[in-house]
Amino acid sequence: MKKILCLLFLCFFVVSSYAQLRQNFYQSTCPNVESIVKVAVTKKFQQTFVTIPGTLRLFFHDCFVRGCDASIFLSNGNNAEKDHHDDQSLAGDGFDTVIQAKAALDSNPICRNKVSCADILALATRDVVALAGGPSYKVELGRRDGRISTKASVQHRLPHADFNLNQLNTMFAAHGLSQTDMIALSGAHTLGFSHCGQFSKRIYSKAGIDPTLNRQYALELRQMCPVNVDPRIAINMDPTTPRTFDNAYYKNLQQGKGLFTSDQVLFTDTRSRPTVNLFASDNNAFNQAFVNAITKLGRVGVLTGNQGEIRRDCNRVN
Repeated sequence: MKKILCLLFLCFFVVSSYAQLRQNFYQSTCPNVESIVKVAVTKKFQQTFVTIPGTLRLFFHDCFVRGCDASIFLSNGNNAEKDHHDDQSLAGDGFDTVIQAKAALDSNPICRNKVSCADILALATRDVVALAGGPSYKVELGRRDGRISTKASVQHRLPHADFNLNQLNTMFAAHGLSQTDMIALSGAHTLGFSHCGQFSKRIYSKAGIDPTLNRQYALELRQMCPVNVDPRIAINMDPTTPRTFDNAYYKNLQQGKGLFTSDQVLFTDTRSRPTVNLFASDNNAFNQAFVNAITKLGRVGVLTGNQGEIRRDCNRVN
């Protein structure tokens, strides 16, 4: 009974926290927040395309560790979230996108120090998806910034490239995200790049090429990632339309062209294959599922009300 009550309390706490998020949160304190952030994000995008996948991945990594509280930005000696090896490949341009948007907001006297870094990241994520041709959507706001960031908190909190479906579902379910949500969010791999070291075992092993990998594609990957190549060499996640947010990712999975084991398993496992087929055949279905999933992701572990703070500098606590 005590355990049930604890679970009920936990559920109430989670729901009550994100229930305080709302789309017009800054209407009276910073009414132009969305347009100011969008202009800053667009300017950053015009400087480098990496702005798009970098920001999108940053949002995911932040929310899955300690919730969507911008704790990924904080420094803590060499012991912060961003120092963990799972976060060290995050693109600096993703961080800089938020820093630039924060500076733009702070240059407006009405908005100065009124908008949390966590909310700026959520808005910037929506904006980069739209810039890449993906759906635009309403963003719930009202998050506060966390004050704690530790390397240890990242351990076992982020999916790895070799995960199977059970491991993926378990990790996402811990944040209230369904298998469909997980498959839709995985579609973000239609953008950006990975590094040779992340998938080298699939193309070089004693057993040969991973049989779930399209052989021609595997041979192309071998050319781009020869033996003993620098493991940091970048390869597009989507070999067909790497700069467009579309459903090509799922069409690639149907052809055995998922770069990671954790990508390809979505098609090889019969439990998730129907959803992959649906998204591959219907871009609108994918877009709708993605908007639903990323909205739910944006509610994970949020701090609201008097919790946390609104940082004056995204990289350090007040």
